[in-house]
Amino acid sequence: MQTGAAIVIDLNSPGGSLSPHGLILFDGVCVLCSWGCRFVNKRDRRRYFRFVPIQLEEGRTHALQLGIDPDQPDSFAFIANGRGFIKSDAVLRIARELPYWGWTSAFLLIPRPLRDTVYDIVARNRYRWFGRRDDCMLPAADRSWPSVIP
Repeated sequence: MQTGAAIVIDLNSPGGSLSPHGLILFDGVCVLCSWGCRFVNKRDRRRYFRFVPIQLEEGRTHALQLGIDPDQPDSFAFIANGRGFIKSDAVLRIARELPYWGWTSAFLLIPRPLRDTVYDIVARNRYRWFGRRDDCMLPAADRSWPSVIP
């Protein structure tokens, strides 16, 4: 799947074209991914982002549309306005929505294959370098990040 392509998603659900929220799909057992979601949530003053683990049915459905194997995820994704972004494009799209992080858009000048190569190296080694949870991290019922994290 090409990053930035339209995907099938309910227009009013997070990530849909009529929703005021963007949706982050993440690996719910990955410690690095959970840390990244906490990082985003802490800086998200507008409460724009919603989160769903790839391991949940909703996440699996979106992951498959984006070309991500939900049983062996090699990327996380960001969905906004009915369009899906993966790998480094997802990282940079998320960062530009955060206060004081817009400067990271400068990395878009680096060719995507080079950015994604670095992304893939981290993704391939994330469990070894950062760890893996036994249980999937779950968002709150409204898909916001939980205020209490086990």
